[in-house]
Amino acid sequence: MITRIYELITRIWYRHRAMAIAVPVIALVAIVVASLLLVGGGGGGSAQASATPGATSSATTSALASLVPNESPTPTEGESPTPTISPTPTLNPTPTPLPAGMAYADLDGVLTTTALAHRLPMAFMIDNQTSASRPQSGMSTASIVIQAPNDLSSDRYQMYFQEGTAVGIGPVRSTRPYYVKWADEYKALLGHYGGDALVLQVTIPANKGLFYNLDGLRGGSCAYHRIKTRVIPHNVYTSTAAAIKCATKLGYPATYQNMPTRPFRADTPAAQLPAQQVFTIKYPTETIGYTFDPATDSYLRSESYKVTSSSGKVGIISGPELDKATGKDVYARNVIVMYQAIGVQWYEPHDARRTVGSIGSGKAVVFQEGKEIIGTWSKPTDTALTRFYDSTGKEIPLVRGEIFIQSIPSSYPLTIIK
Repeated sequence: MITRIYELITRIWYRHRAMAIAVPVIALVAIVVASLLLVGGGGGGSAQASATPGATSSATTSALASLVPNESPTPTEGESPTPTISPTPTLNPTPTPLPAGMAYADLDGVLTTTALAHRLPMAFMIDNQTSASRPQSGMSTASIVIQAPNDLSSDRYQMYFQEGTAVGIGPVRSTRPYYVKWADEYKALLGHYGGDALVLQVTIPANKGLFYNLDGLRGGSCAYHRIKTRVIPHNVYTSTAAAIKCATKLGYPATYQNMPTRPFRADTPAAQLPAQQVFTIKYPTETIGYTFDPATDSYLRSESYKVTSSSGKVGIISGPELDKATGKDVYARNVIVMYQAIGVQWYEPHDARRTVGSIGSGKAVVFQEGKEIIGTWSKPTDTALTRFYDSTGKEIPLVRGEIFIQSIPSSYPLTIIK
């Protein structure tokens, strides 16, 4: 029992989550451990040696940090500073009882306090159109991050927050119909700054009651502010505290609305993890890379993209992705590639918009713990949770921690390097 609790402390500490989560959880578990030692007279266990960390990019995060002036958002009131895996992961049939006041988060399965574990999910639309929007803020403390095509030559993020907190989230941009349908899965608070004609006039009215609208241009301005170190339209920001305060003002609920959840499983012992895995996904404006680190049982996320100086000189920035709000590298515990149909539709006279086939099913590749599982994704309706199945039709349990979902058409290369 003590060994199991010690492992929980160790895993929480090394998962690159927000200190707002780690500190109270570690403190609470430490009290339980101390009590057990007093009653049982002590205990112990041997630590397992970590495998050699995987390869990382030679570029430093300082190169990314120098790209954009530090926006330094002021903390908002209320913020706390077909291969198959072998053995096949299965759900634990007899889970260890959790200490009082603790629970697993609904979105990513992370162990945290009960209040944070069941907080209303907040999904924010995040710009990724040009180098002016990078590096983004909030990436390292989100529970789920979706990256999908947006307009003809760009893509956009949707960041979901539940147990994690962020003093800076942005740049916040407009939404699209398929992002609304993803937010419907969790009945989430959808944070955005406007949208195209189709999403504003058709999708949002049709999905009224399936999510909580926080549009900065239409009634939700209390959640947002503009920073001075970035140019319009890449300078709208918020925070989890500001969004919660605004949502309360609008009469939205504070807790998860009994929506479905995904299955999660325990980590594989460190000695059984592979030494390395590296893969890349090429989007029109950048290449995203993931390098598995067995020491933390997670993937270091990197990006490579073109930048143009004020003098017109073009260069390439390549290196670990930086969260501008925290100054930390971005890690993923699960990376899921969804192959989805991508089309083009003229929603407005002057704009061609992407369409993404988010409803239905298709091929998926799930990366976790240095291995990949080739299977399928399925989302039969707007409100159905997107689920992932292996080649036998069994739902794939995810490891606990941040989930990155990469929505791409078959024309975007996925390259497994090693």
